[in-house]
Amino acid sequence: MRQVLTLLLHRCTGNPPAPPFLVRRAHYKAPQKAAKPPSPPTPPKPPKPPQKPQSFSFHDQTWEDPYSWMSSLNDKVAMRHMDIYMEQEEKYAEAVMADTERLQSKLQSEMAFRLAYDLSTPPLRWGPWLYYRRAEEGKQYPVLCRRLASLNEEFISHKSPSAGFDFASGKRIEQKLIDYNQEAERFGGYAYEELSEVSPDHRFLAYTMYDKDNDFFRLSVRNLNSGALCGKPQADCISNLAWAKDGQALLYVVTDQKKRPYRWIYYSMIGSTDDDVLLLEELDENVYVNIRHTKDFRFVTVNTFSPTSSKVFLINAADPLSGLNLIWECDGVAHCIVEHHQGFLYLFTDAAKAGQPVDFHYLLRSPVDTSTGPRIWENVFIDDPHLVVEDVDFCNTHLLLILREGRQFRLGSVTLPLPAGRGPVSLKELHPHYLPLPKYVSQISPGMIYDYFSSTMRFTISSPVMPDAIVDYDLSNGKWNIVQQQNILHERTKVLYGTSSLSSISKHTLNSKTVDTTDEVRSDDANLWNDLSEFYACEHRNVSSYDGVEVPLTIIYSRKNEKEGQYPGLLHGHGAYGELLDKRWRSELKSLLDRGWIVAYADVRGGGGGGKKWHYDGRRTKKINSIKDYISCAKYLIEREIVHQNKLAGWGYSAGGLLVASAINSCPDLFRAAVPFLDATNTLLYPVLPVTAADYEEFGYPWDINDFHAIREYSPYDNIQKDVPYPALLISSSFNTRFGIWEAAKWVARVREHTIYDPKRPVLLNLTTDIVEENRYLQCKESALEAAFLMKVMES
Repeated sequence: MRQVLTLLLHRCTGNPPAPPFLVRRAHYKAPQKAAKPPSPPTPPKPPKPPQKPQSFSFHDQTWEDPYSWMSSLNDKVAMRHMDIYMEQEEKYAEAVMADTERLQSKLQSEMAFRLAYDLSTPPLRWGPWLYYRRAEEGKQYPVLCRRLASLNEEFISHKSPSAGFDFASGKRIEQKLIDYNQEAERFGGYAYEELSEVSPDHRFLAYTMYDKDNDFFRLSVRNLNSGALCGKPQADCISNLAWAKDGQALLYVVTDQKKRPYRWIYYSMIGSTDDDVLLLEELDENVYVNIRHTKDFRFVTVNTFSPTSSKVFLINAADPLSGLNLIWECDGVAHCIVEHHQGFLYLFTDAAKAGQPVDFHYLLRSPVDTSTGPRIWENVFIDDPHLVVEDVDFCNTHLLLILREGRQFRLGSVTLPLPAGRGPVSLKELHPHYLPLPKYVSQISPGMIYDYFSSTMRFTISSPVMPDAIVDYDLSNGKWNIVQQQNILHERTKVLYGTSSLSSISKHTLNSKTVDTTDEVRSDDANLWNDLSEFYACEHRNVSSYDGVEVPLTIIYSRKNEKEGQYPGLLHGHGAYGELLDKRWRSELKSLLDRGWIVAYADVRGGGGGGKKWHYDGRRTKKINSIKDYISCAKYLIEREIVHQNKLAGWGYSAGGLLVASAINSCPDLFRAAVPFLDATNTLLYPVLPVTAADYEEFGYPWDINDFHAIREYSPYDNIQKDVPYPALLISSSFNTRFGIWEAAKWVARVREHTIYDPKRPVLLNLTTDIVEENRYLQCKESALEAAFLMKVMES
């Protein structure tokens, strides 16, 4: 989806006084008069798209939409008008922001200077190989490569030569697997990969590339020994992949033309000329299908789910044609991940227990062989309401757990196999080992670890006041390494491979550390993380919402800030799909923090981190809770004089746009924010682009009258206040977003139509290019534009 930025407030512009001038007449010197200052330039006028009112009726309501023509993709006349309107919007935004060109250039230079210098991803070991992606100088897209781990000693530097490696021995130790610049030539100049799976025998790579002209993902299989594309399988509209038969066969899921993954699962033998075999056909459009292989490649799991039920089937990877074996079934939509370890299946799920909903995930176990009776799943751990299991992962020797105790994350491991025949056990009985973590961890993300027989697992540790740290953790001995982390203060990047090129400041960071059974960070460890809390404060607050529910609020600011209540602030929000709010350190925000800005994150209901109930209390008919939580956090920042009362900006990404825009409609004098997913009523009722079951579950089914009324109540497009001043708004959108650029364009047009026009509070539509997501320097340009807009309208 698109990114949105919001904003607020007057800007009082001042013009320097005009220089005085003299009038001379024959030997007489007239007294000096101050010249009248010239009139300020006329501010540019916002464009006005044509209105073509169309009436809609549903349930007990009728409404009119004058801009519905913007989504008429098959109407050539409408699309010509849309093209003209987009050009007008682009010129208007450029004219409004013309006086910030120097500021934008300065900000872009700052942000580009902070970009990580690493030109490659940290090599990932799988079997005898190290896999990595690296950039090549002067090229837009990266290259996927691999090299034998046995030649690791010849790896000299990640910076030299420009390709990223120094082959001092003269041997060809690197193998290029995919050059995405060449893939861009295959797909009309655009290279976007969604799926990429190396076969377990390391002979083939199956991957899907986005075909922009046809708007689907195309499957290709490449022979890694020869570099040639295989003749088959070649398929379109692919959503999932899984290898079988030790890499000799590939299973893949084909979606329908609306990109809903419920149609077919196919089986293809690599190198065979036989037609691919259909393993499953799902005709019910309410049922979704996805597949994945277990980490040991022994089985392929097939998950099917609908609003009424969830099922998991098992396929023997050695014989995919032997059929699908049902191993789990429950009512409603449930998250179900199955792994295999030494004859046992492990199920990580949030399905209801004994008909009663649960708030968090739990782990079950069952023998693979159930020939002697019905399958029985038993709990692995005794439920502990104070210790939440957020995620699990397996290797051959250990079970790894991402845990959360209140707001504190923990990363621990226990030895496998687990004791059998004892029933559920307390986690403490298994004596877990914990990795010492830095302060203020906001998220732990498992890395892509394919080597089931390696005890080393990779994670990304995120924090609002620390650049992401990629960590390798050896579960067998408790040693850990920071594989890669940008050092903002020294503008360097720590890399495990190639330590000879790093400064002495970084060398001690790369030493292995042995941890004990506590996760408390020792003082000598705290300095290893490039933690920025010495310079930027991170505070956690609890804000009482309208109904008394406590909403977590995270506040970041520079420790140089001296006066409270005098600084502008930026409030982030999301609150959808049960997803954690992204509170990672973002180097582009440093430009705002260093200029005195307060950056805050509101973990409103509907998002993650509080269990299923927290999610459900902010979706469908309860979506209004998310919006009121966000408003409560905004008021808290102002009332506690953390942010200046007239200098609060809102920021929402993806579904967070609906949150922020709805809050603006409720309190336009409080917020300065907007995001493109704004016309919830028509988007859900008359979708132009595919809307998934997860979208309806989140925002409501308009065919349900209660959901429909709730949608009408919070839909930003349908609730714009009339004849009141709105904040300055910058809405960024792209033609390749899932909900369509017309979402943003319609909202912009209607805000201008309904509200009081104030040139000091511009409402801008920023049209981004497809390339932004792939090009870090263009990302800096977009971020600089947003920051300059914020500063422009905040000045007094």
